[in-house]
Amino acid sequence: MLKDLVGQGVAERMMLNYFTEVVQPGPIGDLGCGTGRITAYLAAAGLDVFGIDLTPGMIDVAREAYPRVRFEVGSIFDLDLKDGELAGALLWYSLVHTPREQLPAAFAEVHRVLQPGGHLIYGYKAGTGTYHLDTGYGHDINLDVYLQEPTEVAGLLADAGFEEVAALTHAPEWGEKQPQAYALVRKPLTP
Repeated sequence: MLKDLVGQGVAERMMLNYFTEVVQPGPIGDLGCGTGRITAYLAAAGLDVFGIDLTPGMIDVAREAYPRVRFEVGSIFDLDLKDGELAGALLWYSLVHTPREQLPAAFAEVHRVLQPGGHLIYGYKAGTGTYHLDTGYGHDINLDVYLQEPTEVAGLLADAGFEEVAALTHAPEWGEKQPQAYALVRKPLTP
């Protein structure tokens, strides 16, 4: 069942399903795909999707879990994709460990690889501040998590050249510790 691939979050499924309805036919990049959970969800929904992640170990897990889906190692900040190659893209919690000052570069790179009219959906943790994780994902880690204000995210996306389609912020659900937010934007048809 598709719900099992995404998880329990109603808002998460709602926004991903909205994305599947509005995205143009063509290749979709799940950028920062991690273990491929969302990539597999979109593939099961019939989209031509592939995943890219910076961490080879994550890509190994994704390839083993979802062998029918394509996964590659790569950086959101320097995608090995042509200008306008993608019909759609996801940054689904891909930038939660990225300092705010680096977000414009990531958004600009995604804008570059999207076709005119192409959609980006961005999922992130809403709020202000940063917190540190020493354990998570089943082992010891050393990561900062950056919360982002929805109004600031909207401004950064607009500055990168995107136009807003929809935005949603919701209270924590299913064990989440803070509000979550989603921005669905598109690259204009004309510059």
